[in-house]
Amino acid sequence: MPFQIIRADITKIKADAIVNSANPQPVIGSGVDSAVYQAAGAEKMIKARQKIGPIATGEVAVTKGFSLPAKYVIHTVGPVWNGGQSGEFLCLASCYRKSLEKAEELHCKSIAFPLISSGVYGFPKDQALNVALREIRVFLESSEIDVTLAVFDRTAFELSGELVQDVLQYIDDAGVYEAEEAEYDDFAPFAGQIPDSAYKRRPSAMMPSAPKAAPKKKTAAKNYSVSYMGAAPKEAADLTDILRLRDESFQQRLFRMIDERGMTDAEVYKKANLDRKLFSKIRCNENYQPRKQTALAFAIALRLSLDETADLLRTAGYALSGSSDADLIVRYCIENKVYNIYDVNALLFKFDQQLLGS
Repeated sequence: MPFQIIRADITKIKADAIVNSANPQPVIGSGVDSAVYQAAGAEKMIKARQKIGPIATGEVAVTKGFSLPAKYVIHTVGPVWNGGQSGEFLCLASCYRKSLEKAEELHCKSIAFPLISSGVYGFPKDQALNVALREIRVFLESSEIDVTLAVFDRTAFELSGELVQDVLQYIDDAGVYEAEEAEYDDFAPFAGQIPDSAYKRRPSAMMPSAPKAAPKKKTAAKNYSVSYMGAAPKEAADLTDILRLRDESFQQRLFRMIDERGMTDAEVYKKANLDRKLFSKIRCNENYQPRKQTALAFAIALRLSLDETADLLRTAGYALSGSSDADLIVRYCIENKVYNIYDVNALLFKFDQQLLGS
């Protein structure tokens, strides 16, 4: 996918370029800087770095990757946190923007970042993440490069505490609904579903009882044997009529929704964090069967309501489940109009769930 967040050691990522959160002076620093030098071959890297000399905060410089699996290392100097009133946000944004521009200048197809300045430089992790996501998103609106944000461990990845608690409460409340459903046979037709009428922006009350379904009338079994020597039986004609009236395919429903919103192909696949080639494949194949994460990515990109999302998923054979943390997080985002795929994926990553996109 064009953008992904992974838990990994950046020195082990295979990409055309990786970004080093570098010391401003041509010496081996700590944290990511030290790890990059050691993995690349400290002696070769320090000689290349000394030829460059000092690097100003927010600026970048390039060396070979040497023993790293990356062809290039883009060294950038992040700001030291000083309360946020000394230009730290602008400098950090410059680190991401200029690194991405340099990678494009080098004709790189992929680049991997650490969360710059969030370690020994003390930049608050949640705010450092916001800057990273914003700069990457803006850049990818006009570029096709694949970008990876590598987080060494989950303690280094923080979102707003209030947001995380809100999502946790939402998931916990949904668990109560699931337990209630299990107690009543009447809820069987709604297994895994939380009706919109049960709550507004966040679940806060028990699910309403579902009406009992009317008992089914017993009917005589039909004979569906096929006649090979004469006219097809009436049942076959009935089946043909049914197939003629079948619902839209996923592809048909998707592109009808796109046309109704007046969006371009590029707008849609970029907002859905999808690869352009995959999008073209979907457009050319009326019977394309997407992964659930791909279908949900389109729902976010198109800013669909819960009902519209359910309709789109249904054409692909999926449904939002009340017992899936990933589905509940997506549902929370739709209800609260969080339609930025980068923010949605950050939440999914925080809760150890699969990201949306290709």
